[in-house]
Amino acid sequence: MGALDGKVAVVTGSGRGIGRGIALLYAAEGAKVIVNDPGVAVDGSGHDEGPAAQVVNEIKEAGGEATANFDSVAEFTGGENIIRQAVDAYGRIDILVNPAGILRDRMVFNMTHQEWDDVIAVHLKGHFNTIKPASVLMRQQRYGRIINFSSSSGLIGNTGQANYGAAKAGIGGLTRVLARDLGRYGVTVNSISPGAATRMTQSVPDAARELRSQAGISSLSSEQVSQFTRREPEDVAPMAVFLASDDAWNINGEIFYVNGGHVGLTSHPIAQKTVFKEGHWEMSELDDAVHNILLKDKPNPAPPRDDVELPGRDIPGKSLS
Repeated sequence: MGALDGKVAVVTGSGRGIGRGIALLYAAEGAKVIVNDPGVAVDGSGHDEGPAAQVVNEIKEAGGEATANFDSVAEFTGGENIIRQAVDAYGRIDILVNPAGILRDRMVFNMTHQEWDDVIAVHLKGHFNTIKPASVLMRQQRYGRIINFSSSSGLIGNTGQANYGAAKAGIGGLTRVLARDLGRYGVTVNSISPGAATRMTQSVPDAARELRSQAGISSLSSEQVSQFTRREPEDVAPMAVFLASDDAWNINGEIFYVNGGHVGLTSHPIAQKTVFKEGHWEMSELDDAVHNILLKDKPNPAPPRDDVELPGRDIPGKSLS
């Protein structure tokens, strides 16, 4: 018996990359799978039914059950159509996995409104567009698994990804709220923050990589780069199976980091340090409390260059870099 025998799963963006690996393993574990992928390029342009159709063929050739869907999660009607197809084809929806995504990397001062809107639409809005119709059915049947996809870009930050990072941070918050909305009905909502070499990670512009390196944000050695590129999209799939299985019935509202053989649990945002006083804070008091207590020994993650002259920079005790 497979871990997902008899279950019906929707996997968005599953024509390629991480979604493809999840769809294939879900089918191997006994699930009937809706393979959703409009076949767009990394930036969201174009349309190609080939990737989703190919994954469906692979599943069927291996003895599994799958149906292709080509709707875009960026449209609410697309999300409705995806979930409706699961019900029409297999009678129910048990599992929803949301790895579909695009990239439009650019520094915020160069980013267009369209680049912002398109990335938010696919990632953050795209999660809502599938979760809303799926949650209605899962609430009625008192069972469901929703697995979202966040990113270290949203949880920690990454240069040149204001749109993507904002969307992924939003997905982290969405996951924790939905866990509280739906947990009472037997529906769990968790998120995976993956690390893998995919079309998306390989598409990050060289200029953005250089800026990150200069800022010390993502300066990897050649050995680290080699290790990262050996971490395949399929490595994320086992965690997606586990979170969808009966063994994970009481795991809810969590974000797991999955990178190759590494699996970690991320922390919920909490106050690391707190200062308190009765009444109104004076500026001088805040100056002292913030620098000498709250941010003591904590470096600025992205300090200005040495050649940038800033008021206050040379004041003793005020530098966080």
